[in-house]
Amino acid sequence: MSTKLTETLQLPCGATLKNRLGKSAMSENMGSRGYTSNEKFNRLYARWAEGGIGLLITGNVMVDRFALGEAHNVVIEQRIQDPNLPLWAAAGKKEGTHIWVQLNHPGKQSPKFLSKQPVAPSAIPLKKPLDRLFNTPRALTESEIFDIIARFAYAAKVCQESGFTGVQIHGAHGYLVSQFLSPTHNQRNDQWGGSLENRMRFVTEVYKAIREAVGDAFPVGIKLNSADFQKGGFTQEDSMGVVKKLSELGMDLIEISGGTYESPAMMGAKVKASTQAREAYFLDYCEEVRKLVSSPLMLTGGFRSLQGMEEALASCACDVIGVARSLAIQPDFPNQLLSGATVTSQVKPLTTGWKFLDKTFPLEIIWYTDQLHLMGEGKEPNLKKSALGSVWTMVYKLGENSLKKVR
Repeated sequence: MSTKLTETLQLPCGATLKNRLGKSAMSENMGSRGYTSNEKFNRLYARWAEGGIGLLITGNVMVDRFALGEAHNVVIEQRIQDPNLPLWAAAGKKEGTHIWVQLNHPGKQSPKFLSKQPVAPSAIPLKKPLDRLFNTPRALTESEIFDIIARFAYAAKVCQESGFTGVQIHGAHGYLVSQFLSPTHNQRNDQWGGSLENRMRFVTEVYKAIREAVGDAFPVGIKLNSADFQKGGFTQEDSMGVVKKLSELGMDLIEISGGTYESPAMMGAKVKASTQAREAYFLDYCEEVRKLVSSPLMLTGGFRSLQGMEEALASCACDVIGVARSLAIQPDFPNQLLSGATVTSQVKPLTTGWKFLDKTFPLEIIWYTDQLHLMGEGKEPNLKKSALGSVWTMVYKLGENSLKKVR
């Protein structure tokens, strides 16, 4: 019998998701001064929980205040006390929903106004035109690598103690874990670089440290690229090797995505017509990796309709359907899908009307982040908001932040 969206899913650790819909991470970028969360997060995640989703994965929460992806990231580290974390967790757990914190380190993907010299596996800059926004990184020392691993474990333990029901390691989209996995960005000649075994050492050590900190019954997942979609980069064969290893280690949920800032496949860039027809951007990959592992797989990217989602589940290629941008503009989308209603996502391509701006700025991220901010303020999403207006707002904020210290 075909798996339905309404069915529950038991994870390897014993936890159960109430349905097969998961909200993939979208960075909220609305933290308070001092790197803490606030009531806006509580409103936003309560709204999504009421919308019927089975699993909520937060936007990336950083593990180091000196390594931010955006000016208003939330950070969990030893020097920061965030009294709102339990309230955020409670808001997300309404209706029996799971809420997991996505833990991240940006590596070289930290903007110039935040990092004069970011860190990365190797001192390799991002390609043009992104080099205008990000400085060339410094290669991490081995002691710094071990420190970052410990930071992930500490943050996971804080999440558990605050009432969140799980954590997810961000291993995709060109951030630090992804940089270690990529032979393009990781050109080290020590135990952290070179062979795939060495390149995956960082992520496996992060997982082991987290598991030791939180125990066997607490869900730990990862978001991983199916590929970087760059010449000489992290390939599908590499990815399958990493998935197999993480599955053997006991990962509870592996979310499949793809691409980086340099090649944004996760946003549907250069998707074939045949792939669009199946909706899921990375379904072919999932079908292949399912032959290798039994760990639950969450597939994210491209889903727009109930039919497309249930066909993906029926193929047995994935166990959870990941949605993101749809929830930024249709927070009740899950309830509509679970009711069996004929509903389609209202996500559409965005443009400012200026090719240079479209290529320079992560337009999809900027515009949808504005929608999250509206819901955080207790308002409804605004589908009529101008994409160009969102970019100009960001440009203004970048200029303002570059003239003063963000924190």
